[in-house]
Amino acid sequence: MQLDSFFPYRLAVASEAFSRKLTEVYQQGFGLSREEWRLLFLLADAQNLTSRELTQRTTLDKVQVHRAAQRLEDKGLITRAISEGDRRIRVYSCTPEGHRLFDELLPQVEARAQEMLMSMSDEDRVALNRGVSALLKAATGS
Repeated sequence: MQLDSFFPYRLAVASEAFSRKLTEVYQQGFGLSREEWRLLFLLADAQNLTSRELTQRTTLDKVQVHRAAQRLEDKGLITRAISEGDRRIRVYSCTPEGHRLFDELLPQVEARAQEMLMSMSDEDRVALNRGVSALLKAATGS
């Protein structure tokens, strides 16, 4: 079997390459890791999320969530509190500085993503969107 024609491999390589191009925006310009960006992205849109919710909504495990959250907290971009209902659970929220940074970053990340997508034909973009939706549905059963 040729690795270059093995679909799971090709999909992983394409996803990683796309993600790396986006990482250039928030890492080089703003010093955020991919994990930090993912948490900031989720927290900027929510009033607060628990550590469990962050783990469920990302592809990160609980250790990665904890470490990225700690770095974001150290940078003053999020806050962390202990859940009143379960002291084992942490509740995270975006600070005003975190919201400001996210609002500055999001258009730049979106522009980079569009730049890559616009290099494809209209037909390929439509097919990619349809294919990704179908793959997610097949993989998640929803």
